[in-house]
Amino acid sequence: MDLFTSAGSPGDGERLLETPPLQRFPDLLGPAADDALARLDAELDWQRPVLRLYGRDHPIPRRQVWMGDATYRYSGRDFAPDPWHPTVLIIRDAAVARLAAAGHDARFNSVLLNRYADGDERMGWHCDDEPELGEAPLIAAVSLGADRPLRFRWKDRRAPAFNVDQPHDSLLLMGPGVQAELEHALLPRRRQELRISLTFRWVSSR
Repeated sequence: MDLFTSAGSPGDGERLLETPPLQRFPDLLGPAADDALARLDAELDWQRPVLRLYGRDHPIPRRQVWMGDATYRYSGRDFAPDPWHPTVLIIRDAAVARLAAAGHDARFNSVLLNRYADGDERMGWHCDDEPELGEAPLIAAVSLGADRPLRFRWKDRRAPAFNVDQPHDSLLLMGPGVQAELEHALLPRRRQELRISLTFRWVSSR
């Protein structure tokens, strides 16, 4: 459970946390990353759904698109997927290839895209532990746009919370056990520009 940074070989990326595994890989798309950001921003049907929490309706503080092959349920709502966008398929395949080079057998049939227009838009504390994801999901998060740290905290408070930077065109692997042991959030940040995140996962049919 020690937090550390180790470059390893190029295929391994930076091992940020050994157990459970948390790794960051730079330069996923290379020169195509800027174009991917622009296309996703302009071409997707970004939504701001309303979720019911503690008996009250709240629009989420960001925009999102659920995409892929499976319906997903969280916060009491079912989200039917949009069809795969060609650029998202390119990003998915690049992530799978990079993870395979590092020894991870990853497959993804769905992705949640979140668009943060500025530092006021955010994601609260949570873990991706819905039953459809299985007991020990592997989730890959690709970041495009402004570098904005993802905050992690241990559920049992065994150690201090910590930040993980997410530079433009980086891939963050949250391996098996991360969702069981940690929560994460994207907290508000001043003077923040556009950022789009894509969190790929495998959703089992119900």
